[in-house]
Amino acid sequence: MTDKINIEEIFAQNVFTLDTMRKWVSEEAYNEVINVMENGGELSGKTANVVAKGMKDWAVENGATHYTHWFQPLTGFTAEKHDSFITHPDKNGKMLLEFKGKELIKGEPDASSFPSGGLRATFEARGYTTWDITSPAFIKEDATGKILCIPTAFCSYKGEALDKKTPLLRSMEIVGQQAMRIVRLFGNYEAKKVIPSVGAEQEYFLIDRENYLKREDLIYAGRTLFGAPAPKGQEMDDHYYGCIRERIGAYMKDLNVELWKLGVTAKTQHNEVAPAQHELAPIYETSNVAVDHNQIVMETLKKVAGRHGLTCLLHEKPFQGVNGSGKHNNWSLTTDTGMNLLDPGDTPNENIQFLLVLACIMKAVDTHADLLRQSASDVGNDHRLGADEAPPAIISIFLGEQLEDVVKQLVETGEATHLVEGGVLETGVSTLPDLLKDATDRNRTSPFAFTGNKFEFRMVGSADSIGDPNTILNTIVAEAFCEAADRLEGVEDFELAVHDLIKEYMTAHQRIIFNGNGYAPEWIKEAERRGLPNLPTMLDAVETLTTDKSFALFEKFNIFTRAELESRKDVLYETYSKTINIEAKCMIEMSSKQIIPAEIRYIKMLSKAVLLAEEAGVRATVQREILSKVTDELEKMQSALVKLEAELKAAQRIKEHKTCAFYYRDHVKTAMEELRAPADALEMLTDKEVWPIPTYGDLLFEV
Repeated sequence: MTDKINIEEIFAQNVFTLDTMRKWVSEEAYNEVINVMENGGELSGKTANVVAKGMKDWAVENGATHYTHWFQPLTGFTAEKHDSFITHPDKNGKMLLEFKGKELIKGEPDASSFPSGGLRATFEARGYTTWDITSPAFIKEDATGKILCIPTAFCSYKGEALDKKTPLLRSMEIVGQQAMRIVRLFGNYEAKKVIPSVGAEQEYFLIDRENYLKREDLIYAGRTLFGAPAPKGQEMDDHYYGCIRERIGAYMKDLNVELWKLGVTAKTQHNEVAPAQHELAPIYETSNVAVDHNQIVMETLKKVAGRHGLTCLLHEKPFQGVNGSGKHNNWSLTTDTGMNLLDPGDTPNENIQFLLVLACIMKAVDTHADLLRQSASDVGNDHRLGADEAPPAIISIFLGEQLEDVVKQLVETGEATHLVEGGVLETGVSTLPDLLKDATDRNRTSPFAFTGNKFEFRMVGSADSIGDPNTILNTIVAEAFCEAADRLEGVEDFELAVHDLIKEYMTAHQRIIFNGNGYAPEWIKEAERRGLPNLPTMLDAVETLTTDKSFALFEKFNIFTRAELESRKDVLYETYSKTINIEAKCMIEMSSKQIIPAEIRYIKMLSKAVLLAEEAGVRATVQREILSKVTDELEKMQSALVKLEAELKAAQRIKEHKTCAFYYRDHVKTAMEELRAPADALEMLTDKEVWPIPTYGDLLFEV
């Protein structure tokens, strides 16, 4: 028998929700918090102290001893510094616990030790964290104890954003303001705000921890740098949605409980396509909370894995030759009254507000396809995008047959008079009901797909923060809404003007719609013909941050300053170089200290086998053939190793970040691939008892 889990009872038990806050602070303080959350502004010092005391008392009652400002620097991970609640003992030596409003609202971490792209020098250490009042505090439990985590933004002494949260919050306000202008155009004065919502599906791998600890590449780089294919991969399609094994099921059960306690709405779990690959999906929520929760999900995936003798791999491509992992970012816009701006209704051809919103999104994605592509760029995702397992690196929009037909009618005639209907699916079995089909199929090869009442941005990498993609999405759509509202506000004949604008936008930006096979090589040629940008690697996309178009966009809405954009570009180049540098050094170490020594020992074994056979007067043809092949591949490996060492030294001498990054991509990565090839060939020739590291078969199937 398993222990009964009462989800309603445990959900958000470690979260300082609004309901919890109401119990621990005065009504006056609670109302002021709600007002700031809904309308902006700052808490009074008095209220900040009341809330801080209530939050501390709640946390201490639940076992917390420390608090931390929990923030998201440009590393893409979270950061925290723990301070206990203790203060000076009183005159009788009794320990007092204290947490004041100023400690809740502001922290001062060292800003010089995080990536800043030159915004902070080593001698300019001061930075600030400030409480994000719209994302609830929570208690994190681990071996450290129970820590009260306060979600915060992170900026420099001069006010520049040094994190993922600050630009996101700016973009949420802007898209909400501009979306409200659209809503008002259609006579809706009941709604007071529009809120971007996100649900982030998370893919991950689980492997046995003992095998993980025997692989330096997994430890240092998060992915395998060597490895021949296992006899079986994913070609039988038997893992996808397959029966969840007991060990993995126990992990998922534990994981769900941990996430539910932290208020994360973990809903869906299943086996993914590749062996040892799985997925977790939450219910959508407000964008900044969704970003925070996805960071919690990634941390919890790793933490819980250790309890079960497992290791969770979040790298986009931990194993060559099998599907990598992504993170589908489901994005929508909803009013505070519950109206989803992306809900087409039963008759989307007659839903003028929806069609205007759709036209604006088409315009936004087409105009800024390069920025959207960049937002999903990281070193690991270069191994995945466009590899017939993830969307191509070319941005396009999938609308499905029904909406594509509506757009076509509007472009050609200015009116959409009919709809493509879904029809009825007849199962052909008397005991099964006939099903009403959706009006359109799904397209897993599309990077930006409409899926009923939201857009699914499918390019994001599994290890990445979803902060950047949502910042870009919010900002580019806000620009399109702003331009549309500027055109439509105050016109004499609104109905005519809005119809003309929808047709204009859809006509000008119809090239961004593609419902076909994104994996087909013909699509690359077609996209080029349409003039769509093709940015195949991370480095190809970095410069899109600092074009005149990008500066104009971000400065118009105060999302990023020029300095902040330049700094992020520099961080990306530096991160790329550092990542490949670590991988190259790891390959050199594994080659020099593990694989080559093992092969030398194996050659010694084979040589003895040849001599013994000849001494016994029998043929040694097989032994000689294997010995010759192993020797040949070992010589190739040694030559490739020498080349990699030379290329790495050359790269390390380059000081300018952009030049260095491109050298790592074009020279060091090439040398790494040349080293891997003979090593993987040697694995296939070598006695398993001699091969020094766990194989793909060990890693993917011994779970």
